[in-house]
Amino acid sequence: MFALRKVLVSTALSLTLIAPAAALAEEKPASPSAPPAASSSLDGVALQGKVLETMNSNGYTYLQVDAAQGKIWVAIPETSVKTGQTVNCKPGMTMHNFTSKTLNRSFEAIVFSPGLEKEAQEGGQPAADAKTDAKGTGFDAALQAEGRGAQGGQGGDAGAGDLGPSTGSAGAVVPSAHVNVNKATGPNSFSVGECFEQGKELHGKTVRVRGKVMKISRMIMGKNWLHIQDGTGNPLKNQHDLVVTTMEDPGEDSVVTVEGTLASERDFGAGYKYDVIIEDAKVEK
Repeated sequence: MFALRKVLVSTALSLTLIAPAAALAEEKPASPSAPPAASSSLDGVALQGKVLETMNSNGYTYLQVDAAQGKIWVAIPETSVKTGQTVNCKPGMTMHNFTSKTLNRSFEAIVFSPGLEKEAQEGGQPAADAKTDAKGTGFDAALQAEGRGAQGGQGGDAGAGDLGPSTGSAGAVVPSAHVNVNKATGPNSFSVGECFEQGKELHGKTVRVRGKVMKISRMIMGKNWLHIQDGTGNPLKNQHDLVVTTMEDPGEDSVVTVEGTLASERDFGAGYKYDVIIEDAKVEK
């Protein structure tokens, strides 16, 4: 009898402790579902949504768009856009850890888009045309500067009116020059020709390449675009001219060693597609 009474008392105490906890669990509101996180790469993806925040700087309009993929920052050529407006951004290129010096602000990820689709937005207003100032500092003018090729000089600051239709990456290739630069030393070192030959195998890997800087297209999408040659690679396939993006400016005609991440089949849109490109490189003279 005593043992039975002890069991009944223990059961009663357990129920007394468990019941309030269960009640609190039932009354606790469910946590709101987190908004979808932005994709690590939105290259080639059209983004549509409402503008949460917008600002203009140095020929660009920066938008924070509440899109299906998350809250995404997008940079487009300077355009008249209002907070709350629904926009449809053309596919562009994602850049990570991008710092705008004019805004004095860093973005963990931002998509550089050629602009807005010219279709009716909320309220029946068509998307505004992007502005390109007389000095050609707009996005389109910057891309076209990359397409000027050797005939356009050193990728300088020509006016937008001088650029003509963009010919894309094919038009930016510098003709093969008579250069002979020794291959870089150390691990992960490759010649220009080897980068093209082994592009698919080297995709996503850090490589070192030594070559002569043939042309620089400055501050396109926040980077300097170097064209380097070392005397290797097949000119008939445009595999002699390697494009490198970097924040550094070593100057034309200098011999440098670059170290960065190799990407194959890189498509930035607007006709700018590269079989091989080295991105975010450090430059050594």
